[in-house]
Amino acid sequence: MTDMRIDGVETVIVDIPMRRAHRFARAGMSAQPVLYVFVRTSGGVTGVGEGVVPGGPWWGGESVETMQVIVEKYLAPVMLGRRVDEVPAILRDCADVVAANLFAKNAVDTALHDAWARHLDAPVHTLLGGALRSSVPVTWALGAETADVVADEALEKLDSGLHASFKLKMGALDPAADVARVVSVTEKLASVAGVRVDINARWDRLTSLTHLPALAEAGVEMVEQPVPGDDVDAMAAISAALPIPVMADESLRTPADALRLARTGAAGIFAVKTTKSGGLRACRAIGEVAAAAGIPCYAATSIESPIGTAASLQTACTNPATAWGSELFGPLLLAEEMLVEPLVYDTDGLHLPTGPGLGVELDPAKVRAFRRS
Repeated sequence: MTDMRIDGVETVIVDIPMRRAHRFARAGMSAQPVLYVFVRTSGGVTGVGEGVVPGGPWWGGESVETMQVIVEKYLAPVMLGRRVDEVPAILRDCADVVAANLFAKNAVDTALHDAWARHLDAPVHTLLGGALRSSVPVTWALGAETADVVADEALEKLDSGLHASFKLKMGALDPAADVARVVSVTEKLASVAGVRVDINARWDRLTSLTHLPALAEAGVEMVEQPVPGDDVDAMAAISAALPIPVMADESLRTPADALRLARTGAAGIFAVKTTKSGGLRACRAIGEVAAAAGIPCYAATSIESPIGTAASLQTACTNPATAWGSELFGPLLLAEEMLVEPLVYDTDGLHLPTGPGLGVELDPAKVRAFRRS
């Protein structure tokens, strides 16, 4: 077997243009900054991971700039000279050096798994216990624009046949106006597509209990994170009051969070993201908690490039609780294809690549073209 010792760690920031601007409750973006982390072994194998946040540090407190410093100054020295198949030990030692910073750690975790699997000439999902499915449905996320704008985009996407459900961002407007906007869109999509909403933790308990019943009555299928992530008691109260499931996102980062949410009945669905949880192994553990508690999972997104999307897909296809599909639409929102061979989206959803590692290859020319100087 070739030498698995890590002899190099490199980071590169790219700014990838988007097909359209994407608005969240508190931020927006027209290009997606991405940190790529390359882990090279003495055996000549290179693994790649991705650090990315949705629209900047407003969501998780990290940015591609902070991730780059953390990886280069603190995490790379922990990895150098170690074997890439020592992932649990390396991650434990990284945690001793750096607290939190889960988005940065995700990039490292993914790169290690990619390199390790390539050494074995096996897909990453083999290292996670094996795939249970070969594809996942993909929900298209709509921004916080006006009802007409988002409805027109949804109807256009329906014509493509790639998406049968849509998620609308909320929280940027007065709650009553926001509800009226979403109800209008839901009525336009009635009987042809499912509608979900994401409030990005912008409301409080009273606002949620006042306005969310109207969304449920209008036919909205699910509401994501109406209150701040640490207000688990409010999440539980809202979940108990609504006839539709409440999905935990900001409230769910670690396996311990998953256990607390399950015990308190605070969420009917778990939004699983490799980015916010620190990597593939943590997401696998969250999936096991969810499966034991009978809580379905949704493969959520931070608007990753195809590298991060492929990593999330590997975990989604091994998670026994992945029952609500995914939101792994990031590559479709980007204006440039970053891979040599693109990921496959069709009417069955996003398909799991079959090659070794993550199963995808970055296009070096595209990395050079969008590399930040």
